Amino acid sequence: MTRREFTTLLAGATVAWPLVASAQQPAIPVIGYLNGGSPGPLAHMTAAFRQGLAELGYVEGRNVAIEYRWVRGPIRPIGCHGGGVVHRRVAVIAALPIPAAVAAKNATATIPIVFNVAGDPVKLGLVAGLARPGGNATGMNSFLAELGAKQLGLLRELLPTAARIALLVNPTNENAEGVTKDVTAAAAAIGVQIDVIHASDSREIEAAFATLVHNRADALLIGSDIFFNTRRVQLATLTARHAVPAVQNVREFAEVGGLMNYGTNLAETNRQLGIYTGRILKGEKPADLPVVQSTKFEFVINLPTARALGIEIPPTLLARADEVIE
Repeated sequence: MTRREFTTLLAGATVAWPLVASAQQPAIPVIGYLNGGSPGPLAHMTAAFRQGLAELGYVEGRNVAIEYRWVRGPIRPIGCHGGGVVHRRVAVIAALPIPAAVAAKNATATIPIVFNVAGDPVKLGLVAGLARPGGNATGMNSFLAELGAKQLGLLRELLPTAARIALLVNPTNENAEGVTKDVTAAAAAIGVQIDVIHASDSREIEAAFATLVHNRADALLIGSDIFFNTRRVQLATLTARHAVPAVQNVREFAEVGGLMNYGTNLAETNRQLGIYTGRILKGEKPADLPVVQSTKFEFVINLPTARALGIEIPPTLLARADEVIE
C-alpha cells in the first residue's frame, strides 16, 4: 500500500472520524485505529495494543471504543456499529506502519497521533525531535529497517561458505532502498554477493522464490515490511519447499516454521502503542511524550526446521538465541 493510497483512505476516514459535526461529545472516547495490514494475520498485534490500553484502564466496549480501518484486509467502515452508522469524534489516532502514520500526520495537525514505525520519525517528518516530539504526534520506532546487516551476519555465521544470498524487499516500502543499501554494503565487506528480489503481492513472492532458486542463492534475507509479516506462513512454507535457509525480523516467522528471526518484538511495541494511546486519553500531550526507541531485539531459532534443512546450528548461535524452538 502506497502513501498516496493511505492518504486517500484516510481522507475518506476523516469524514467519519474527526471532522463530522456533532451536537454532543461521545459518551466514551473513540480511538481511530489505522493499520496497513490484514486483521487476521495481525490479530496478535492488535490484541497487544488492546492489552496496553487495558494497563491504563481502558477496555474496548466498556470505557473506550476503537474504530478500525484496515487497508489490505476487509475495511470496516468507520462509525459502523451493528446495523447503523453513528458519527463519532476521534480522540486519538493510532497508526502503523510508516504510510499510515505519515498519512495521519498529513491529514490533521490537531488530533493526537500515536505511531508505530520502522524508521526515523524525525526524517519522516512525524516529530521535531525524539526527546521532545512537539506537534501532535509521538510513538514508537521499532528499528526493524536497520537490522539487515545484523541479520546478514547471522546467516553468514550459520553458513560460513555462503557466497550468494538473496534479499527480498517490497519496492513500495519507504525503507526498501535503505535496507538494500545497508545489506549490500555489509555483504561487500564480507565478500558475499547479494541478489535483490522484489515482491509486493503473493504471486510476486512465488516468483521471487523461483528466481532465487534459479540463481542458486545459498540463503534468503527477508526485508522489513508489514506485508511480509502478514505472509509469514507463505514465506516459511516456500523456504521449506525449496530448502532455503532464511531469516526474517519477526518471531512469528520462526514460530510458523521459518528457520530463524532477529528483530524487535512487535507485540511489545504494539503494547507500548496502546499504553501511549491510553496516556493521551488521560490528558497527556503527544508533544511531551518522548518517542520510544526499541532497545531489545529477539533472536529465535527453529531447530526442527534446521534439521529438515540439514543444517547444524553452531553452538555460538544457540548460546546467543533468546529462544530455541524444539
